[in-house]
Amino acid sequence: MAERWDTIIIGGGQAGLAMSYYLQQHERKHVVLERARIAERWRTERWDSLRFQFINQSIELPGLSYQDPEPEGFAHYTAISRFIEDYAAKIAAPVRQGVEVRRLWRRDAGDYALDTSAGSMTARHVVVATGPFQRSMIPAAARDLPRSVYQVHASKYCGPDELPRGAVLVVGSGASGSQIADELQQSGRNVFLSVSPHRRVPRRYRGKDVLWWFDKMGRFEITIDSFPERRFPPSTVVTGVNGGYDMNVRRFARDGGTVLGRVLGCANGMLSIADDAAQILAEADKSYDDFVSAAETWAEKPENLDHIRDSDGHSVTPILAEIGDARSVDIAGENVSSVIWGTGYLFDYNWMDLPIFDARGAPAQQCGVTAFPGLYFLGLHWMHTFGSGLLSYVGRDAAYIARHMEALGSEALGSPAPPSWSPA
Repeated sequence: MAERWDTIIIGGGQAGLAMSYYLQQHERKHVVLERARIAERWRTERWDSLRFQFINQSIELPGLSYQDPEPEGFAHYTAISRFIEDYAAKIAAPVRQGVEVRRLWRRDAGDYALDTSAGSMTARHVVVATGPFQRSMIPAAARDLPRSVYQVHASKYCGPDELPRGAVLVVGSGASGSQIADELQQSGRNVFLSVSPHRRVPRRYRGKDVLWWFDKMGRFEITIDSFPERRFPPSTVVTGVNGGYDMNVRRFARDGGTVLGRVLGCANGMLSIADDAAQILAEADKSYDDFVSAAETWAEKPENLDHIRDSDGHSVTPILAEIGDARSVDIAGENVSSVIWGTGYLFDYNWMDLPIFDARGAPAQQCGVTAFPGLYFLGLHWMHTFGSGLLSYVGRDAAYIARHMEALGSEALGSPAPPSWSPA
């Protein structure tokens, strides 16, 4: 006999646990299925020196705030995994660890069936909270590299000491690639960085952390619907390492790193490189300037003067560095012994037997709600807003989905009002 539940949450990370918190508020019988351990990716897919990218005082999940003697500091990733574990215990989340969902489909009765490693289950509602980073994306060029070159995706990189001697090529300048390239350069390695589109901002501005500015200027509430074809913008690059500092590829180049355009392919030990590095960095520079301009506009409003008392120390000194225009790299000639792929992730929903995905493999949803009654997604990158995929903001979407379930089961049916970002 299949176990019967009102709601099954798939995924025991921050999103799934936040969903459990709100389902408990609505007294819904539910279970959280986690294929490995609570916060598994925080445990096993982070490099040794990684710090949380936002300040300690901003870290929270519904009903619990992170406590640290340095509110303006940056927690090590192991502290975040412990915080998530502690949160699961505090809210008494009904988590079953080590249970993998192998198949999900909709039954003729309108509810959902799940085939799991622990047996069969059914549910009226299913919340898929498996995270925004599911399957490592490694370009086809990886297959054509010389066999002697060590290759690793950023999610499995641990630190400089794991790499063989020689130069390192980091492909991708998003959140992971840019930080890893910096770490390798500071460790004394000769580093090549193949850049990708990204946004850069100051770590601090007018004495305030960038997170403070994002919050005050409403950046976390920008919706995916405000972008053409709902395509989210390039990632914003920040770091909490060494107390936090500005991420800038031009500084990396000034300090001796080699900046390349996108890797197009590899043949006979030669990488072919696109001529787009200068354009990518110009766009990153513009995003920085746009942030400064928007911050100044906000700060100049009379009602905001009390928030910004520090009028000094916010001038921006540009870092000038020549960016090369190499169209190829001789792997052996440059002694490149390692490649780190900071090339992002792909969706992995092969276990879902439902016609609900677009050409990119992304689930079709609005605020986490799908066209299939009772089926939801939670915790995806830019699922509804910039904050949707971030630990401290996922609770907003979870609260909305819980309210939607209530509306779905009421006589009125339909959806509640769009998220107000005031979960109560």
